[in-house]
Amino acid sequence: GAGVMLAASFFSLLMPGISLAEELNQISYVIVGSGVLIGALFIFLIDIFLPHLHLKAEQPEGISSTWSRILLIVAITLHNIPEGLAIGVAFGTVASGVEGASLSAAWILAIGIGLQNFPEGMAVSVPLRSEGMSRKKAFFYGQASGIVEPISAVIGAILVMFIKPILPFILGFAAGAMLYVIVEELIPSGKTSKENKYGTVGAILGFIIMMVLDIALG
Repeated sequence: GAGVMLAASFFSLLMPGISLAEELNQISYVIVGSGVLIGALFIFLIDIFLPHLHLKAEQPEGISSTWSRILLIVAITLHNIPEGLAIGVAFGTVASGVEGASLSAAWILAIGIGLQNFPEGMAVSVPLRSEGMSRKKAFFYGQASGIVEPISAVIGAILVMFIKPILPFILGFAAGAMLYVIVEELIPSGKTSKENKYGTVGAILGFIIMMVLDIALG
């Protein structure tokens, strides 16, 4: 998942964003770079101000709290918003005919983000279950935390299709959010065991697969 999302950030978001910025006579590295910075900052602030639990972690990170159920669900839900935007932006760029955007890349990106949603859902359900909530309710809230993702995907696609001048920034924002999640969440989660080289190999293979599919099918 980390490898797929990393390649998607570059080939499906950053490269089309830079190409479009140049087409619109914008300073590409400023517009897209600002988007990357603000997208990463958005997720960083979520991590700072809202309690959240990493996979296999025993204690939550973020501000001190009683680890309430509401804050837990809100934190994961906010994480899913930029991920949904990234999916919507990827499909929206294809519909808008942006150079470098491809339908196959958008689908692979959606699959990659879907894969990393499994541990995110667990990060909601497992703590809720440990607090005494029933299995059904804990599972339900884990699923509910991801409901904003398809909604934000639709919003991202609409923004791309109707507000073209700010599309390079939106592409950069989505890429920045994804890059933060990759470095902060996915890669460390794949290297928490003694056999952590498998996580490294998996990330590299995911990157190669996404790159090949994007170029060959794009």
